[in-house]
Parts: sequence; C-alpha cells; structure tokens
Amino acid sequence: MQPHEIVKYAVNVNQFTHLDDFQGMLDFITTAEAEGYDKVRFVDHIVGVDVTKHPGMPYTPYTAQSNFNEVFTLMAYLCHLTSKVKLVTGVLGLPQRQTALVAKQAAMIDNLSGGRMLLGVGLGYNAVEFAALETEFKTRARRFEEQVKVLRLLWTQDVVEFKGDFHDLQHVNIRPLPIQKPIPIWIGAGRTENPVPPDVVLNRIGRIGDGWCPLFQIKKGDDTLDASEQEAIAKVNAAAAEAGRDPKTIDLELGYYPDGKSREQVTSEIAALHELGANHIHLRFSGKTAGEQIGSLKRFRDLIA
Repeated sequence: MQPHEIVKYAVNVNQFTHLDDFQGMLDFITTAEAEGYDKVRFVDHIVGVDVTKHPGMPYTPYTAQSNFNEVFTLMAYLCHLTSKVKLVTGVLGLPQRQTALVAKQAAMIDNLSGGRMLLGVGLGYNAVEFAALETEFKTRARRFEEQVKVLRLLWTQDVVEFKGDFHDLQHVNIRPLPIQKPIPIWIGAGRTENPVPPDVVLNRIGRIGDGWCPLFQIKKGDDTLDASEQEAIAKVNAAAAEAGRDPKTIDLELGYYPDGKSREQVTSEIAALHELGANHIHLRFSGKTAGEQIGSLKRFRDLIA
C-alpha cells in the first residue's frame, strides 16, 4: 500500500468560526464522514477576546468576532448526525476547565457516539481568557500534567481517591464510564508563528501523551519538514523511550495543505510525512465558504483515489 492509503485523514471546522453558517458546517461534517475521513476537529475557546483592548497579547486568529460553538454541546448534537467519523477537540484549553467536569463531558460524548471521542488538549496561551474563566495562568503547566492523570483515573476506576497539588478526590467517581477506558488524549503544542514548542513540552508529550498534533507543515518549495521540526519529533520519541514507552505507540498527526497541488506532489509529500512517523494527516483547506470547503473535501479524496 502507498503511504497516503495507510494514514488516516482529519479535517477541521476552524474556518466556520469566521462564518455565520451553522448549517454549512453541518453539511461539511456529514460530507467528511460520507467521503471516508477519519476525524473532524473542533476549535475550543470559551470566550472571545477583543484584541483591540489587549495590544500586548499573543497573536490569535480567533477573537471576539469569532463564533465559538461549545465543543461538548456541539459534539453531543453531532453524535446522532454521524455514525463513523471520530469527534476531536482540537484543542481543548484543559487548565481553563474543571477536570472532573471534562471527564464527565468527554465520557458522555464517548457513550453517545459509540466510542468515537478523542480528547485533544493544550495548555492555553491567553492570560485574558484564563482571567475571564477564573483560572490560574502561571500554574497551568503543572495543573495540566495532574489533570491528565486525574482524567485517566476517572475514566477507568469505579471509585477514585486522589490527592494532588490541584485536586482532592475523596472516593468519588463519574458514571457512566466511557466506552474507551481511557479515552485517548492527544496533546497540541506550539503556535502558528512559532510551531516548535520548548523541550519541556516535547518531553511532556513523550511521557504522558497518547498522541500529539503539532502545527508543523511543509514550507513552500520544500519537500519535507525542516530540520527543527524533525528534531522535535526525535525529542518526543527519545522522551517516550526514556519513560519506558514505545514511541511507535504515540500517534503523530501532522498538518498538510493540499489545495492547488498536483496528485504527484500530494502523494510525495504525504509519503515524506509518513516517513517521519505521521500515521495521521490533518488537512487544512483554504476555502472561505462552506461550499469551497466541501469542494476541497471531495477534490482531495479524488486526488488520492
């Protein structure tokens, strides 16, 4: 089999945060399932920020003008509109949320969907959002690691007793437990303008992630990832091995922009990403409307058929 036939393809509805077209988004999702895509990713921001009032904050394409559908509510709605495609938070700002509530919500989606939930999580990068949600920005990394541990306990144990720096679970549980025990946790890291995360983040992914989804991409004129991005993948694999894990068991999803490329170029570049360890490809389409996005869905499937 060719590499492009082995990898699994994900798409996202990020572009729809800039559109007032809920039905168009639903059409995109159901078309993605009909066309055989493996996953649909959903962007997560609970609040939008008026960036004109915060000139020093990190750049974000998502602002107070964006339409953010609450991810778990949306996924619950989609569970009975879909039957095969996986539903992925891409990514959830985990330290902004109560851990037990996330565990409960994700378990519910997993049950409603028949085991199609995948929890993509990240640290979050916007202190303004943390303040609005009454959560602590400076301790988010330590809280994040403890949250991952607590989520897995709540998804797999009948009753949980756990005392940490941020959690105090005194013989409690969530029921019903999810179908997947535990639900896979993928870690997102890096920013569009600075895609290679620090070594401490790469180490964390290797130690505790079930998968990861960096913002790496093949630059125009190149035929594979650049040296710094390849080195980051090697560091995650090394951290996994040092923690006693098989790096091959950690899923890697890399982004890919196929629009405007020939069949030969797409096949070659996907083969290069697969060679670097990517068993999942996150397709990023450039269309500005639902119709254009759906057209790209169909063209890509035709391109690699």
